[in-house]
Amino acid sequence: MTLRTWQVEKIKYCEHAGHEIALETEVVLPAEHLPEQAPRVLAHRCSNSAECNMLDKPACAWCGTNPNYEPV
Repeated sequence: MTLRTWQVEKIKYCEHAGHEIALETEVVLPAEHLPEQAPRVLAHRCSNSAECNMLDKPACAWCGTNPNYEPV
């Protein structure tokens, strides 16, 4: 059976939020009988995206409000 989970890719200080945030990746891990396959990346998110989306100015691509700025 496959496992779908969110993994922390990087923890960094975000100038827009004013504190540390976690950049997370949703991955699907292969079944136990297929261990040679690499995990598949489904989505990316920021741990502070809900708060950033409530602000008036756009933040970054991880929040979905400014696709031109990639903080990684």
